[in-house]
Amino acid sequence: MATTTASIDIPVPAARVWQLIGGFDSLPDWLPYIPTSTLSEGGRVRSLENEEGGVIVERLEAFDNQARTYSYSILQAPFPVTGYRSTLTVHEVSGGQSRVEWSGTFTPAGTSEEEAITLFHGIYAEGLATLKKTLDA
Repeated sequence: MATTTASIDIPVPAARVWQLIGGFDSLPDWLPYIPTSTLSEGGRVRSLENEEGGVIVERLEAFDNQARTYSYSILQAPFPVTGYRSTLTVHEVSGGQSRVEWSGTFTPAGTSEEEAITLFHGIYAEGLATLKKTLDA
């Protein structure tokens, strides 16, 4: 099983960051790569569509509003992995700042571990950089 984690410090209070990203259906609010999200199964499953029209279906596995974190798994996606599980967490750090961490574990399928890690690390790092720009605007 492979893992990767990306994090970014943002000069915004954790409560404000969580308000933007804490909803399981909120990706289109801060991640332009995902312009469409539709919830089903009582809000536990989200169907995402990327800019190219690709579909990604994810299941909410754990949610803790108090700790500002949620975890999800991929049910369907065009990614070369199986057993994918990811966690998005907003940590409060000193001086009214936040550290946002996005991590994932997965098993490469049809690709090398290094290539799968590079793929997801890039998605997480680019997504977090976009989040920071969104909050700076």
